[in-house]
Amino acid sequence: MSKKVLLFVNNKKPESNSLAKEICEKIAARNYSAGIFSIDSKTEQCNPAKTDLSISLGGDGTVLFASRVMAPLGVPLMPVNLGTLGFIAAVSPSQWEETFIQWEQGKEVISRRLMLEATVERGGNTVFQSCCLNDAVVSAAGIAKLVKLKLEMETASGERIDLGPFRADGLIVATPTGSTGYSVAAGGPIMDPEMDAVIINPICPFTLANRPIVISSDERIITLVEKEQRSDVILTVDGQLTFPLEWDDRIVVRCFPHTLQLIASDRWAFYRALRTKLEWSGGHSLA
Repeated sequence: MSKKVLLFVNNKKPESNSLAKEICEKIAARNYSAGIFSIDSKTEQCNPAKTDLSISLGGDGTVLFASRVMAPLGVPLMPVNLGTLGFIAAVSPSQWEETFIQWEQGKEVISRRLMLEATVERGGNTVFQSCCLNDAVVSAAGIAKLVKLKLEMETASGERIDLGPFRADGLIVATPTGSTGYSVAAGGPIMDPEMDAVIINPICPFTLANRPIVISSDERIITLVEKEQRSDVILTVDGQLTFPLEWDDRIVVRCFPHTLQLIASDRWAFYRALRTKLEWSGGHSLA
């Protein structure tokens, strides 16, 4: 019986369809069947059942979409980068076949990425739930509108720590992978993507006393939407999924029980991307 590979294709990238065809033809010769899912399709259904490997063809946004589908199933994801230089998608189009063969032979480099689970509780019921690779963001639906939130942290032992009410443009809860996304733009720290920690980062807080903090992934972050907001409030997951919030909603963010098994070109691809995107100047190695 042939093994199955699922391709997540961003059709907005001009070369995505031709590369998908090339991949399908070459892996078929190695006794693999391929399924193709277009991430911008509104009608097509994704069927990840019995998949041995997934491949994303696009940029980091395509990886985020695919990660929410494949991580819960424990299926590795090979991120082929067809966008600008990305922090997550590290396999170049010319490398895909070599990387595929390494995976087939059990010699691939696997980067295990922490993911989060965001749950909205309303009146004692769960009304929304999603995992995410980058971040969960509570913010105003309007532009530059302050929101009033109450923040708590629950430790692994069940102790509740009140972090107090605050006013800000919003709140970002980010993974180490997501530290280079919205969070770093809001003044958060950059973290090694394989670290086991979570960032809590207020967006443009009303008072400078509210600063980003890094906590253990064992903790739960609980955000309460307070009454008398000046704007509608929304939850955004990975910058792709949105859910409207109401007064007294509780947003609980915790570590997702599954990590993303990300097939990387090598361990240092993240740091090369970091140096290039942030335009760090050259220098001499101390080694």
